[in-house]
Amino acid sequence: MNKPFFRGCTGLLLAAAVFAAAAHDLDRSDKSEVFADPTGAVQTVNVNGRTNTKGAFFQSLGSNGRSCSTCHLADQAMSMSPPQIRQRFAQSHGRDPLFAAFDGANCTNGRMSDASAHSLLLSHGLIRIPLPVPGNAQFTVTVVHDPYGCALVADPTSGQMILSTYRRPLPTTNLRFLSTMMFDGRESPASSALNNKATFEANLLADLSQQAIDATTGHAQAAHVPTSQQVADIVNFELGLSTAQSYDRSAGELHNHGALGGARNLVVEEYYPGINDVLGADPDGIAFDETSMTLFAAWENGGKPHGYEDREERERRAARSDIAAGEELFNTAPLTVSAVRGLNDSAALGNPVSFQGTCTTCHDSPNVGNHSLPLPLDIGTAHSPRHGLENDPAIAKGIAELDEPDLPVFLVSGCPNPFSAGQPVSFYTTDLGKGMISGLCSDLNRVKGPILRGLAARAPYFHNGAAATLLQAVNFYNQRFSMNLTEVQKRQLVAFLNSL
Repeated sequence: MNKPFFRGCTGLLLAAAVFAAAAHDLDRSDKSEVFADPTGAVQTVNVNGRTNTKGAFFQSLGSNGRSCSTCHLADQAMSMSPPQIRQRFAQSHGRDPLFAAFDGANCTNGRMSDASAHSLLLSHGLIRIPLPVPGNAQFTVTVVHDPYGCALVADPTSGQMILSTYRRPLPTTNLRFLSTMMFDGRESPASSALNNKATFEANLLADLSQQAIDATTGHAQAAHVPTSQQVADIVNFELGLSTAQSYDRSAGELHNHGALGGARNLVVEEYYPGINDVLGADPDGIAFDETSMTLFAAWENGGKPHGYEDREERERRAARSDIAAGEELFNTAPLTVSAVRGLNDSAALGNPVSFQGTCTTCHDSPNVGNHSLPLPLDIGTAHSPRHGLENDPAIAKGIAELDEPDLPVFLVSGCPNPFSAGQPVSFYTTDLGKGMISGLCSDLNRVKGPILRGLAARAPYFHNGAAATLLQAVNFYNQRFSMNLTEVQKRQLVAFLNSL
């Protein structure tokens, strides 16, 4: 195995000899990087070969000491998680560059050594994203809950109103499966949209290059843009990475007994914009198949036994069976889709009040789990859990299952009700989503669904970290979309998601 290309500031990477005691049969012949995580091990393969930890991805190119690797760590599936964040704060007394006040604190006036000033980062792994309210916005936005004092403030230079949005860092791996860049799509303009098979590669390079520039001048507070060579070095490194769970403590290796888990199998997974599109827009004319996840089909009933089985092997077969059952539920368990901006207000679907779907209705990319075409949705995770601010019972029940952070709450007014034509509507939200980029009422609250591989290593979940665990995420969906899952089915779904 190569030397680990990034230990993470926490030093949580286990040495090979130590990790071998827990996962002695893990195959490392591909020279991939393997890191322990809460349910087993996550694996990252760099198809470009040995990683150069002196490359631009790991260099401080700005003024605050940060690099890309400050927030994107291999032992956390190229994102970052609160337990390790809290350890970094304790070890550095808040002086780690991660806690730069510009966006690592709740507001820019937070002192680096003051834990309370970084409460959202420490508790939910959230980075502050300052976004200007579009000058052409079709809506008006006001603040109704401002716990930190900087929810909506005027820029001292331009006078433009700046809204504080708080989001999880998306992983800088598995990027060849992207259908849009960033939760709100702000790094995927129409000129380089990731929705066309013929232009996908060129547009992906353009979007990733611009994102690297903006992250350097933004998050790293660089006075000058990085050089073209530095940008190319960052993008080439990111595009070489594939990350997935490779080992489960209960089921064992996730690529054994006919299963197709792990990062090495992900490297060769087919993808193009529109693949298996739920609305029939696959450019090859292939019809949507709800069975978009097939990694563990061979594990139905635990796979075939091979002669005598001891207790350990019987337990592993039972764990494999749970993972396969969870995959089947992901593909086929019915759910009722209602009041989802981007679906129930879609003319292409006939503006249905509700319709039946499955998890793969929105997570249609085969064995990857995001949507293969840009389709930001408002499923309710940005709605406020504060009393009296949510009037949809299904959404209220869903967010009640979550560990919602204490975020600013905004009142959005001046838009028509997307589900009742001609009726005005005002609503409360903690994240205006794509609407803050386009200024359109039709884009409000809508964010993309991320790639699902490597989930176990990068809790919490959703754009705002509101699901502390995958069980909380499953409980949210169960309530929000009336899935009526049993406790056994929930456990199986979690086992599957942890194996991705």
